[in-house]
Amino acid sequence: MKRILLILFALMSLSTATMAKKPLSVTLQLLETSDVHGAFFPYNFVERRPMAGTMARVSTYIKQQRQKYGKNVILLENGDILQGQPTCYFTNFIDTQKTNIAAEVVNYMKYDAQTFGNHDVETGHPVYDKWISEVQCPTLGANIIDTKTGKPYVKPYIILERQGVRVAVLGMLTPAIPNWLPVSLWTGLRFQEMVSCAREYVKILKEQEHADVIIGLFHSGWDGGIVTPEYEEDATKRIAEEVEGFDVIFFGHDHRERMEQTANGTLCLDPSNNALKVSQATLTLTYYGKKKGWRVSKKEGAIVDVRGLDTDPDYMDHFKMHMDRVKQYVERQIGTFTCDMNSRDAFFGSSSFTDYIHQLQLEETHADVSFNAPLVFDTKIKAGPVYMSDMFKLYRYENSIYVLRMTGAEIRRHLEMSYDLWVNTMTSADDHIMQLSAKTNIDTQRMGFKNLTFNFDSAAGIDYEVDVTKPDGQKVHILQFTDGRPFDERAWYRVAMNSYRGNGGGELLTHGAGIPHDSIQSRIEYMSQYDQRRYLTQKIEREKNITPKALNNWRFVPEAWAKPALERDRKLIFKD
Repeated sequence: MKRILLILFALMSLSTATMAKKPLSVTLQLLETSDVHGAFFPYNFVERRPMAGTMARVSTYIKQQRQKYGKNVILLENGDILQGQPTCYFTNFIDTQKTNIAAEVVNYMKYDAQTFGNHDVETGHPVYDKWISEVQCPTLGANIIDTKTGKPYVKPYIILERQGVRVAVLGMLTPAIPNWLPVSLWTGLRFQEMVSCAREYVKILKEQEHADVIIGLFHSGWDGGIVTPEYEEDATKRIAEEVEGFDVIFFGHDHRERMEQTANGTLCLDPSNNALKVSQATLTLTYYGKKKGWRVSKKEGAIVDVRGLDTDPDYMDHFKMHMDRVKQYVERQIGTFTCDMNSRDAFFGSSSFTDYIHQLQLEETHADVSFNAPLVFDTKIKAGPVYMSDMFKLYRYENSIYVLRMTGAEIRRHLEMSYDLWVNTMTSADDHIMQLSAKTNIDTQRMGFKNLTFNFDSAAGIDYEVDVTKPDGQKVHILQFTDGRPFDERAWYRVAMNSYRGNGGGELLTHGAGIPHDSIQSRIEYMSQYDQRRYLTQKIEREKNITPKALNNWRFVPEAWAKPALERDRKLIFKD
C-alpha cells in the first residue's frame, strides 16, 4: 500500500511539474471601425433608399464575436463618426439638447475606446466636447495637445486587462488639421507630429505601464497626403516601420481598405469607410513566466465585410425613434427644380451643379471671384420637389464661406494648379483629356481620377479658357471679368471660397497661388457665421421655383480636340 502511494505521489508530482512547464495561452479578438461618417442605420438619408453600410450590421458581427471570445473582444472606434449622413448634421446642429446619436451608438455597442477624426474636429468645440462627455468609453488623442496645460486634451492611451494580459491602446490624430479647418474650431489645441509622439509613448507603455500588447489607433492614412517640414498627414506606414513596439496598428482617414504586415512584424489594418467592413486582429499570447511574461505567439489579420449580415434587431429597435426623427427632418420640401442637376457635369466643363454654389458665394459676399470644386463624385438632384436631403447632395460638408484678398496673378496660379491636377496635357487628338489612373478605380475619393476630385476648383466672376495642349502652369488664360471689367494680374481682388480651401486645404493657395501658409490668416476678410448648406437651403427657399443653369464662363480649348475627348472620357469614367 505504501509503495502504491509513493508511485501515485511521484506521478502527481510529475504531472504538476509538467503542468508548471506548460505555458498558459490567451486569445484576444481586436476589432476596429473607422470613418463611419454617420452610417448608423441601414438607410441612406441623402438618397432616401436602403444602404449596405450600417452599424446595425456591424453590431450583429460584434455580438457574434462576443459569443465566441467573450470578454476577450476589444472593440475600438477610429474617428470621423460625427460627420457624413444627415443624421450627424441633425444631432450635431439641429436637435442639440439630446445625447448625440454617435455617442449613443458607441455606448450601445460597448466600445472600449475611440479616437478623434479630422471631421470630428470640424464640428467645433461645442459639438465634440459634448460628444466626449456623453460617450462611456475613453476618447484618445496622445498628439492633441491642450495649449494651456501642454498635456493631451483627452487621454493619450488606455490600459485594458484581459485574463492577466495588459493591452495598451494609443490613440492619435492626423496633425494636418490647421491646413483644413479654421482656428475657431480647435481653439486652445495644437497637433503634435505623429512619429515622435508614437516613439515617446511606446517607451512609456513599455517601461512604466509594462504593457504586454501595444495597439495603435490612428486616424491617419497609410502614407502620402500633405507633407510639411513639421509633419505628415498620413504617417501610419512610417510609424509601423520606424517605431518598434507596436503589435497591431488600426488606422483610417484615407478610406482605403488595407492590410499590411511590416518587416518588424507590426500588423496594420484599415477597414475603409461607411461601416461596410471591420478590421480584425486575432492575437494568441503565451505566458513564459515572470521574467519573460506574455508574448504574442500568433497573429492573424482580416478585413471583414459585414454587408451580407442581417441587421441587429435589438439595435434597430433601440434606434427606431432616432431614425424616425431624422427621416422627418430630411423629407421636408424646401423648393422645386425645373430640371436635373448632376455632379458628373462638373468634371467636363461649366455646370449648374458647381455654378449654383458659385452664385451663392458671390451673392453672399459680393466678392469679385468665386472658387468651388465638386464635393460629391456622382450624384443627381432630379427635377421636381427639392427636399432637405438634397442639400447633402449639393453640399457634402459643413464648410463655411470665406473671402480672401488675392492678386490677379495668384488667382491664375491657383487655377493653374487645379487644372493641372484635373486635366492632361494633350499631345494628340486621341489622348485622354482627364488625368486618369487605373490604380484609383476603387478609391471612393477618386474613382479613376489620378487626383482627389474635391480639389478641382473652377472659378466664377471671370471668363477664361483652359488650353489642354499647354504644359502645366500655362493652361489657364483669363480673358476678363464676366461683367466686362478688365482682369489685371497686378491688382488685388476679393475671392470667395469654402473654409477648407480658405485654410489651405488641397494646397491650392500655398503650392498653387504661392501664398505662405502662415500668411493665409492675414488675407481673410470675411468668414460666414453658418455653414454653406444653411445658406444654400435659404437661397432655395427664397427662390422657390428654380431652373439651375451653367454660367458657361469658361471652357476647354482647342474645342476640336477637347470636345470629342471629353465625350470619350465621360463614357470611360461613368460607364452607364
